Amino acid sequence: MKHQEGASFWGAPSLCPAQAPDPARARVANVRRFTRYVALGDSQTEGLWDGDDTVGLTGFADRLAVRLDGLFPGLGYANLAIRGHRIGDVLRTQLPTALSMEPDLVTVCIGMNDVTRPGRSFTRALGDLEYVYRSLAASGATVVTTTFPDITQILPVGRLLGTRVIQINDAITDAAERYGFHLVDLYSAPSMREPETWSPDRVHGSAKGHALFAAAAAEALGLPGSNHDWALATGGDQTQSFRARAYSQVLWTQNMLMPWLWRHLRGQSGGTGRSPRRPDLMCLSA
Repeated sequence: MKHQEGASFWGAPSLCPAQAPDPARARVANVRRFTRYVALGDSQTEGLWDGDDTVGLTGFADRLAVRLDGLFPGLGYANLAIRGHRIGDVLRTQLPTALSMEPDLVTVCIGMNDVTRPGRSFTRALGDLEYVYRSLAASGATVVTTTFPDITQILPVGRLLGTRVIQINDAITDAAERYGFHLVDLYSAPSMREPETWSPDRVHGSAKGHALFAAAAAEALGLPGSNHDWALATGGDQTQSFRARAYSQVLWTQNMLMPWLWRHLRGQSGGTGRSPRRPDLMCLSA
């Protein structure tokens, strides 16, 4: 099949006007050009703590999209992530929408809301995760997924959840190997244990953390200029003072535990009433 002007490498038509050849980009001619990027996920992919709901959120997915568009202008980008979504929510709502967009690139970072949710639904969530991965693999899109960091090192109650993190990371790693996904390993990265990588609630990435996540995805895709520096410790103190840990515990209880208990009592999820902030594939540049 001949490659059509303005079409994706896989044949899905580009939503954006075809770009005239740029001699300056000849050096990246061997780099895969993506034209339809869809991000799936929860609050991390939505971009919480990288900006806010008043000034606007950014997040690692937006940062990655900008980098891709800088290499090859004309990227169509949608971010379907909704804070509070668990794997089952992504399966039922985000996945069908994403597949209908015929993406050639998908990032999927889901599962922490299942890890932190008490109860017996975790095993079912792992089954749902396999279904999401299998569906994305069948679509033919390039998929980037990620393990979760060692939350025993960053979250006040992390030791209570460490076993689940290992379980879901094993499932993610196994699926990535079977389906040929690009895997970002956050669990073993020293940078993920540094306090400044995380927001005060120690659950969401800070602006620096989102920049590191985007750099990690760029490395996984082999983008020009990417490297493994994102995973390296900066040399700062990786330990928290008692006061800082106490403050993190208060914020986690206030921002995570109490809202969850309130929603659970009302039969709601964290994404109830919310919509994706980029629900449609739209061009980042003309």
